[in-house]
Amino acid sequence: MRNNPLIPYVLIMTFGIGLIFFMSFEGAANKNSAEGDTSGETVELSGEEIAQKNCISCHGGDLKGSMGPSIVGLDAEHIKDVALNGTESGGMPAILKTEEEAKAVAEYISGL
Repeated sequence: MRNNPLIPYVLIMTFGIGLIFFMSFEGAANKNSAEGDTSGETVELSGEEIAQKNCISCHGGDLKGSMGPSIVGLDAEHIKDVALNGTESGGMPAILKTEEEAKAVAEYISGL
């Protein structure tokens, strides 16, 4: 070992590759246990929670406009349509997947 300066580097590299190999088994075991923890229940969020999660980043904390326009005072049907389908200009993408979520958000925002 004293004559070849590459030996320590090869040993460190071998140790690192072995560590990665064995840690991948640990990650696979954690993934399997995490998949088994789901109880099948879905959590329903209120319109306010969904709006806070999806809308404030563009429309501001009070939904009166920031990067996006103010959405306070719009009618519920318009809000629901835009949340499900986005705008024709592409300025706002469709952000909600279900009618129930869109209805809850529209009712919350139109009530502000």
